[in-house]
Amino acid sequence: PYARIIIDEAMRRGIQVELIDAPGGMFRLSHGGRSVRCRESLSDLTTAVSMSICDDKAASRRIVAAAGVNVPVQITAGDAAREQEFLEKHGRVVVKPARGEQGRGIAVGIDGLDELRAAIDRARRVDETVLIEQMIEGEDLRLLVIDYRLVAAAIRRRPEVVGDGRLSVRRLIERQSRRRAAATGGESTIPIDAETSRTLGLVGLGLDDVIEEGRVVTVRGTANLHTGGTIHDVTDEVHPGLVAAAIRVARAIEMPVVGVDFMVRSPHEPDYAFIEANERPGLANHEPQPTAQRFVDLLFPQTIPASARRAAESARAG
Repeated sequence: PYARIIIDEAMRRGIQVELIDAPGGMFRLSHGGRSVRCRESLSDLTTAVSMSICDDKAASRRIVAAAGVNVPVQITAGDAAREQEFLEKHGRVVVKPARGEQGRGIAVGIDGLDELRAAIDRARRVDETVLIEQMIEGEDLRLLVIDYRLVAAAIRRRPEVVGDGRLSVRRLIERQSRRRAAATGGESTIPIDAETSRTLGLVGLGLDDVIEEGRVVTVRGTANLHTGGTIHDVTDEVHPGLVAAAIRVARAIEMPVVGVDFMVRSPHEPDYAFIEANERPGLANHEPQPTAQRFVDLLFPQTIPASARRAAESARAG
């Protein structure tokens, strides 16, 4: 679905589409002597350096912090005494691999030393370098920035199941996971793994427990869509201070298309903490916002409809 939404918009404008690797979401768009390769929303316009900054969470944090963006306190795992001191100081922490995507290896809300050690070991299966970060309470906000303008904003919520008094938590997760997969073309499922078990354990539950009818239980600590999270549009109500901060992130990393993730108290308030930047954000997740249109505008500005071009010029002049 992440490639299809772009391809459909390109074909609507008469842009030639050549599939390079369909399973990998890779294609080439050509029009008027210009040719651009894409992998979903990642295109030739994003440089290798910018992509490498996004890929390295520690590097992206340093670079956006230098640009005046608010970031949580963070250390690199590897010194047991320092890890313990950090945990004692902050109470609850997030553990995540320095590189990786789709929420793999991330543990949220770690508050015990044994838990911390186990979370570090799991994160190292994704990347050898592991980060421990101050946990910021709040909601997970994704801001999609294209051509250094906000195109969409959405709150991402952690996956939940609702008890029916009959089925085990495991069965409820499997049922919810099938629904999420059907709704996203197989892109979103809820893993049943150590992190899911740990999250359930925080509220005294196991995978084989049956919960009472109507009880809502969060089953993952992260709101990543690939691990079952859901998304709720707030584009028209997001605070301008958050928009300005997201654009500052995009300019600091020099990313023409980027998904900026903040933890916020509310999308209506200016307070935030930068979590990470995603170099290949899913445009289809933000419908009905015009994400594919703005992406193709960036790649092929000559194909922008005349009425839309005049409206954009008028808005800039105003």
